[in-house]
Amino acid sequence: MADNKNASPESITPMMSSGKNESESKNGSSWIDILSLVLIAATAIIAIVTLISVKGLSPAGTPDVAASTTAAASSAKAIATEIPMSAEAGSMIHEGENVCVNKKPYHANAAGDDNYFKNTECMKDNVVQVLEQAGANITVGFVGGMDAGNRFPMTEPYWKEGLCPVNVHWHLGAEHLSVGEFDEAGSGPAESKMRKLLAGSDVREGFRCHHYDASDAKFTTEYEWKHCKDMHVGNTYEVHWPHSAAGACGTPNQYQTPFYDGVFCTDGIISLDPLNTYQKIGVQGQVFTIVNDEAYYYPDLIRGMIVDGEMGQDISKYTGSTTGTSRSNTMCSMYTPITWQVDRKCHMISASSFDKMCADMKAQRDDMTDDLHPHGARELVAEHLSANNMVP
Repeated sequence: MADNKNASPESITPMMSSGKNESESKNGSSWIDILSLVLIAATAIIAIVTLISVKGLSPAGTPDVAASTTAAASSAKAIATEIPMSAEAGSMIHEGENVCVNKKPYHANAAGDDNYFKNTECMKDNVVQVLEQAGANITVGFVGGMDAGNRFPMTEPYWKEGLCPVNVHWHLGAEHLSVGEFDEAGSGPAESKMRKLLAGSDVREGFRCHHYDASDAKFTTEYEWKHCKDMHVGNTYEVHWPHSAAGACGTPNQYQTPFYDGVFCTDGIISLDPLNTYQKIGVQGQVFTIVNDEAYYYPDLIRGMIVDGEMGQDISKYTGSTTGTSRSNTMCSMYTPITWQVDRKCHMISASSFDKMCADMKAQRDDMTDDLHPHGARELVAEHLSANNMVP
């Protein structure tokens, strides 16, 4: 033992350890192992807690289904809000300014008091008081009795002339006459069914097409209308797409009701002196019989006349006026002359095509509610009020 008196502390522990028995050595190693296991376990717990917070796992290590479902539902709700299908679902498009509102003109003088555009008598003392009117007889070979002079209709598609559609609306029956396609010999459902409107009043019905067949279910099975109002399968309707070079083309304000707001939206384009209305304003017209058959579905009726196959091919072009039942062969429109391009053929189209169009109308910035139902048809314009410039 005397040899160890001057030993350093570092040398004592080995010497003491070497002097222990085997059992004491094993017990020391066990404590070290336990401490190591505790440290490993603590590290594992920290890792699990971190995983739970990042991955959204439940304490049992399984996916937190409730949290995931809630998140998915929240995400779906956000998408539904951002992509509404109609105005009823809500749309940010309605929050902007409608720059076309109240642009319909009533006067032509600077003072704004001449009521130039008010309907006026067509004849006075046997002298015609107005320019050419619409809708006319568009049967091939017909020539109107009014000399239109140097007023010629646009013959190219309106988009080539710099015009865009600013509205869509339709009339019960055809306002134009195309013998053999829509005329006095056409047919449809019972009259009482055709003339019923929301207001409960009758509207004047125009000419009918020749497609209707009471023994064929596609003409008699009513459609469940969701967006259009007072429409019926089997009926004939003439659709009008007013176009204008002064429209808010390519903007959320493009489509307007009344259509006059869209036609005259931009100042400085349409003029009465020099007269350019027939070069800046045009209407497309196309006549349809409604069927309950998806084989006749077209998805974009709001955009304009359908040009597909024989549809939109046999077109009559002439200058006329605005139409509607406030005009006749006694009281005429002063919104004239404008170009008309009207399909001479009657076509079948699915009810769903119209309903889709009405849904699209509801999604516009302007309120188009007043055009979601059929309007009455003006009586056929008399020969002496029809222009002699029909092409072809």
